Amino acid sequence: MKPLTLTEAVSAEFAPETTYLNTSSCGLLPRRGVEAVKLAAELNATGSPDGGSSFDAVAAARASYGRLVGVTGDRVAVGSAVSVHVGLIAASLPAGAEVLCVEGDFASVINPFAVRGDLKMRYVPLEDLADSVRAETALVSVSAVQSADGRPADLSALRAAAAAHGARTLVDATQAVGWLPFDASGFDYTVAGAYKYLMAPRGASFLTVTEEAQEGLTPLHAGWMAGEDIWTSTYGPVRELARGARRFDEPPPFLPYVGAEQSLAFLDEVGVENVRDHNLALAARYREGLVSLGHTPIPADSVVVSTPGLAHRIDALTAADIVVSVRAGNLRASFHLYNTTADVDRVLDVLAD
Repeated sequence: MKPLTLTEAVSAEFAPETTYLNTSSCGLLPRRGVEAVKLAAELNATGSPDGGSSFDAVAAARASYGRLVGVTGDRVAVGSAVSVHVGLIAASLPAGAEVLCVEGDFASVINPFAVRGDLKMRYVPLEDLADSVRAETALVSVSAVQSADGRPADLSALRAAAAAHGARTLVDATQAVGWLPFDASGFDYTVAGAYKYLMAPRGASFLTVTEEAQEGLTPLHAGWMAGEDIWTSTYGPVRELARGARRFDEPPPFLPYVGAEQSLAFLDEVGVENVRDHNLALAARYREGLVSLGHTPIPADSVVVSTPGLAHRIDALTAADIVVSVRAGNLRASFHLYNTTADVDRVLDVLAD
């Protein structure tokens, strides 16, 4: 059978009723994920033996995510939110450790460190991040793509600088993974919320931990599923923690992972490289259109386009059933595989009025 084109695959899974340009806030769920979650909920509601847990879905999502970011499944921990994973890492740092962050980065990669009160927080512009790593830096925490304006971090430069100074690295790939090919293996820790470009239900998130960095973390969320053999770990102290990153699992909410299994399988079918090319082409068309209207978006090679001076147009766009957002005082549009050139032209037509 001839494989489906991206357009054919998308049309089978998505039918948005708005011009939805807001994946950086929340991605749309593919139809297969919606149906899987509905079935799992019905099984739970009717007392089916298969309705109360979905261990297979969690395992499948863990493995799929690992393949997507270039690590084996045993390097992936699951949870419910990025800030929970980051909190685990923050708790591992000794008092007085220096954490280097980007000015204005997303709160989830800053707050778990900042609220401790006994860490040395240092903030620098995104473009200065790699050059700001120094011998005193214990950890660098940064988003791969900035939520507010789509600017990508120079992760190659960061990795080299951190290695030169012995600093650990934490990269939040929430605004990247799913459209931007991303290799998690070169960083001590990476995190990602799955409800944006991975198009999973809210409540699914992933943490990757290198084998070397694993020994520096305490599995604070360890429940019975953190054991190497979960069925002999249900009562009393755990006999043996999972040998891999599963020891850092936050006990997963099953329904979001039922959906995540399906969303990640869909991304694997269509290919992230194809999604990247599609998304970037739409973002480029939108940027060119903005410039022709006299507006200057913040420069970024990204699917996230943030434009100063247009936040006041949010009401007109909403009235036209166009879903975008305002972040850091700018109008933000974000493009994903279910968007089309017609979507781009529609928002530009409204902005032209």
